[in-house]
Amino acid sequence: MEQLIEEIKALKAQRNALILAHNYVRPELQDLADFTGDSLELSIKARDAKAPLMVFCGVRFMAETAKLLSPDSTVLLPNPDADCPMARMADGEQVKAWRSEFPDAVFAAYVNTTAETKAQVDICCTSGNAEKVVRSLEGQKIVFLPDRNLGGNINNILGTEMSLWNGCCPVHDQVTPEMLKGAREFFPDAAIIIHPECKAECVAEADAALSTAGMLKFVKECDKKTIVVATESGLLHRLKKENPEKRFIPLAPEILCPDMKKITLEDLRDALKFNQHEITLAPEIMEKAVKPIEKMLAL
Repeated sequence: MEQLIEEIKALKAQRNALILAHNYVRPELQDLADFTGDSLELSIKARDAKAPLMVFCGVRFMAETAKLLSPDSTVLLPNPDADCPMARMADGEQVKAWRSEFPDAVFAAYVNTTAETKAQVDICCTSGNAEKVVRSLEGQKIVFLPDRNLGGNINNILGTEMSLWNGCCPVHDQVTPEMLKGAREFFPDAAIIIHPECKAECVAEADAALSTAGMLKFVKECDKKTIVVATESGLLHRLKKENPEKRFIPLAPEILCPDMKKITLEDLRDALKFNQHEITLAPEIMEKAVKPIEKMLAL
């Protein structure tokens, strides 16, 4: 593995590449990345970097977002099969049809959507800024897509009545209240943190529902030494690395996203070496899809 890592470092330097990694990908990719973060942080980094070559260790919609925000950059996704099932639950044509049913509504889309879907909506959000985005739309009828769980949790927090698309993260949606109650019973002195892509009844059992960036901040400020983590297991690597004095317990059964684990060191090496799996989007899609992301970032 060391030889492979050194080869990647040499190729990265040779090609003047920027490596971005999501908090959920394999630990060895996080350690090699120039920047690791959640969807909002990575969007801002992609916009500001102005890098001629970006290699995105994450899933397809994230690499597409990087391309939308840095259209002059070459963006590579090391494994083209790394996708997001939730993003596929609301395609652009479906959303276009729904808009005809709600002509007076503002369509707010979770960033976990394809570029084609973003081209059909008014504003985007991430799990880290969803409350802020929805607050900015106060007084308007809102359709939220594709995650019914995130949208439902925002409705509960803000007292809004957004119409919700029937999509979800299949991984987070498997979490049950019983899992969290069991964790509370086994670790009574622990703080329990959960991702807002989980059901509302699960969020009610946790101490905080946060984006991965929010979880990292919460843990740093938390007095408790044991933390139960109810999100994709990739975050545990960074939590442990940044908080060696604390103990982290993954929710049982461990939450694992197969797509987030598809990219390997070999994939990263080959992307850099052969310039393969470039993200390309039609100009008309790019022109429309970047606007809701820019509206989000302007907040």
